[in-house]
Amino acid sequence: MSDLLTSPLHEKHTALGATLGAFGGWSMPLAYPAGTVAEHTAVREAVGVFDVSHLGKLAITGPGAAEFVNRCFTADLGRIAPGQAQYTLCCNASGGVVDDIIVYLVGPDEVLAVPNAANAARVAEMLRSAAPDGITVTDRHHDLAVLAAQGPKAAEALAAVVPGSVDVDYMSFTDVEGVRVCRTGYTGERGYELLVPADDAPRVWDALLAAAEGFGGGPAGLGARDTLRTEMGYPLHGQDLGEDITPVQAGSGWAVGWSKPQFWGRDALLAEKEAGPARRLRGLRATGRGVPRPGMAVLADGVQVGTTTSGTFSPTLRTGIALALIDTGAGVGLDDEVTVDVRGRMLPCAVVRPPFVPSHVR
Repeated sequence: MSDLLTSPLHEKHTALGATLGAFGGWSMPLAYPAGTVAEHTAVREAVGVFDVSHLGKLAITGPGAAEFVNRCFTADLGRIAPGQAQYTLCCNASGGVVDDIIVYLVGPDEVLAVPNAANAARVAEMLRSAAPDGITVTDRHHDLAVLAAQGPKAAEALAAVVPGSVDVDYMSFTDVEGVRVCRTGYTGERGYELLVPADDAPRVWDALLAAAEGFGGGPAGLGARDTLRTEMGYPLHGQDLGEDITPVQAGSGWAVGWSKPQFWGRDALLAEKEAGPARRLRGLRATGRGVPRPGMAVLADGVQVGTTTSGTFSPTLRTGIALALIDTGAGVGLDDEVTVDVRGRMLPCAVVRPPFVPSHVR
């Protein structure tokens, strides 16, 4: 993994005995010695601390930067105010999702976009190619680390490290002593994401981890992040969203400003919304013993009607769960039973509406 990029916290993870793995071109902690299930449970019951510094960071600045970004990405940036964040999508001309992104609206002339690691360069190039004179897109991928404190005790742990940072509304952010703290996350629990100057990241990590351990929590890797987000039905780009999977198909139409006059992929998405998508993302909960994984056939009455896009064992529910793209013409509805071909064994599953467990983000 010598050719992989590393987080400013790489040595911290190594000292903690983390299992490292390739993720979007970065060597990142997948799990610590306690294991993914224990880390998952800590986030649901106490607090987990994540390093997600592999996420991209793009500063878009210049006169009218916010208006420019609003002409590119799907969500209506005009619906939020400075100091707030927004989930949005970067689409291609056919409506496929190049990436899903969190944008921080600093002001009319400054936006910070946080794309996924693997797609950050592509999103940056698309923005630069479209930017008018005076708008600059700066890659801050290596300038900033991103930490996350997630769980019912996240506020208490963070308050001990960055006082005055926790009293922010959901999807809002504040800058305290050089740290940008936003009440966002990818777990379904109340939580915070911190953008920290890379040189300060080890100090903030140590302090936040010590505070979390005082509340019964600890470090959490990207394995737990994946099981947590799957329980919430949150899409993962490259599996549940992609250049061949549109927001209409993925059930992410709520992140599209349909009345906006301009955004990338608008015409294709409006046409698909009007006609109705050929497939839709659904939740599957196993009713038998077995764990669905991505890329498995979904069958109804012995006929394939879809394919799983994400699948895992749910530590909270103690059963297998999945997201799957199901053909709309198959007549499969909520509460219907389908089967998933798990390496030749038919696993019965109920079609459900995510999230699989209650959300506590607010």
